[in-house]
Amino acid sequence: MSSDKGLHHPPAPSFEEEGENGTKAPSSSEEGVGGGGVTAETLRLRARAMRNNPTEPEKRLWMALRSSRFEGFKFRRQDVIGHRIVDFFCPARGVIVEVDGHTHDAEVDALRDARMLRDFGFATVRFTNEDVMRNLDGCLMRLQEVLAATPERWSGRVTRNSRHHPPTPSSKEEGE
Repeated sequence: MSSDKGLHHPPAPSFEEEGENGTKAPSSSEEGVGGGGVTAETLRLRARAMRNNPTEPEKRLWMALRSSRFEGFKFRRQDVIGHRIVDFFCPARGVIVEVDGHTHDAEVDALRDARMLRDFGFATVRFTNEDVMRNLDGCLMRLQEVLAATPERWSGRVTRNSRHHPPTPSSKEEGE
């Protein structure tokens, strides 16, 4: 990681690392010579580092989402999905929440979001750092609208305690 004190996260995977434009020659410092792009282990390590050093807007939003506080929905933070690390993910609805700084490229983000929807069926909601810092309630209202409009991924066996979590397999499904 750079010695730049302003850098909050390890570098995110490039467009090539995410598989958009074929394979990328890895940097020798990250993936080793001769690799085929970012490895799953590298992504997990980056995600862990990002969880341990969140930006202020991410901290603020996480306080509203953590421990199923928001409408009872479980969220994960800095979750690895495919070759991408997403800021927040609601597995019950397949909704990704991204908090973007001023350096984000809207065109590239739109392509990544479309790929996530195409490949995994996960919709992405984006907020700017400024939105989260100045209008957290508005961000949460928008997120609630998206979650309400998105169907439950695990329909069927919904109980009070498992409302937003995947169903537990029965003994027969586990192979007794």
